[in-house]
Amino acid sequence: MQDRPGATSVLVVDDEPQVVWVLRFSLESEGYRTYTAKNGLEALDQIREHHPSLMVLDVMMPQMDGWTVLERLMELPREERPRVVMVTALSSLRDRAKAAELGADAYVPKPFNVEELLEVLHGLEQAS
Repeated sequence: MQDRPGATSVLVVDDEPQVVWVLRFSLESEGYRTYTAKNGLEALDQIREHHPSLMVLDVMMPQMDGWTVLERLMELPREERPRVVMVTALSSLRDRAKAAELGADAYVPKPFNVEELLEVLHGLEQAS
């Protein structure tokens, strides 16, 4: 984890180690401070502990899926919630609508282009 003072923090939540590795490497190369979780339960713990500004969230994970994480985030005060980019193999219009309804800020289908995902994160960072 890069610990650059003032760096925007990003929580990467995915149960696929190779996806986490690629995202962490790419984000840290861009100067982000990163945290990781391999399921929704770990994600909620990381949010409480580190208060990340942004979160890249998968849907299909063991123990607690991304939909449930989004629902739990809505229980937090708005200023404590990270901006959320859903990154998932689910890409139907119904899934996209559900993500928006549950409070996701953006939706990027897998397989994703790292550069495009970084652009989405930069945009959310600027909008904060």
